[in-house]
Amino acid sequence: MKNPEMITYPAAMTVAGSDSGGGAGIEADLRTFNAFGVFGTAVIAAITAQNPCEVSGVEGVSPEMVEKQLRTVFAKISVRALKTGMLFSGEIIRAAAKVLRERPLLVVADPVMVSTSGARLLCEDAVATLEKELLPLAEWITPNLPEAELLLGRRLVNEADFARGAAELSEKFGARVVLKTGHAEGKGNLAVDFVAMEDGVYELGSPRIALADKYVAHGTGCTFSAALAAGFALEMEPEEALRAAKGFVYGSLLEPVDLGGGLMAMYPPQESYEAKTFFRKKQ
Repeated sequence: MKNPEMITYPAAMTVAGSDSGGGAGIEADLRTFNAFGVFGTAVIAAITAQNPCEVSGVEGVSPEMVEKQLRTVFAKISVRALKTGMLFSGEIIRAAAKVLRERPLLVVADPVMVSTSGARLLCEDAVATLEKELLPLAEWITPNLPEAELLLGRRLVNEADFARGAAELSEKFGARVVLKTGHAEGKGNLAVDFVAMEDGVYELGSPRIALADKYVAHGTGCTFSAALAAGFALEMEPEEALRAAKGFVYGSLLEPVDLGGGLMAMYPPQESYEAKTFFRKKQ
């Protein structure tokens, strides 16, 4: 829906890779921004040849072009919140971080490293650059479980590990952290993430959905971080933005679309599912 009551229409930005299959990346981010009533801008950092089942190729955009995209959008559009996704290489990360250091902005960093199908989406030598150059600029970081393990250098196997890991990442990078653990075993009929904030660790949850087609979950991470950025562009408080983002992913999984041949894909829901979520201090 549009936001006609806004004096200035809210704008958000995604800095990420393009998903040619439309399920994740820039395409999922812009679809999410639109569903929230936020004007979406995009800086393409890489292009991929992929569908929900596989990634057959990845190429990075030149760092100079990434920097030019950022500066050109910022020159005319008042971006309220920005999310980063797949940035592919250390050179691209440095180019983006250079501009973001010059412009105070609420940044949601989704440290995309490996696709659901197992394809490497971040060059191995770029992980250190991501940790040094970009993540310290973020107000929010949203790793999934494998990404959190890579950033921490150890396995996380249970809820105590998840909560502790989220808190350690928060302290390490000086940011609030949402550790997404929806694919992990644990709460049975609940999909629970762990949110580390200044006053402790919280659980962010929604009902768990039994997916008939495993590929329907392609793009959940991108969609969550984009929804969170959209919430902040709408000036939501953290709890409201977190629950709105979690409910949006839940609804998108609950209301998928058939792309033909029985291949299902998550898609913005027709109703709000925020009431199905919870946000509570971890005991």
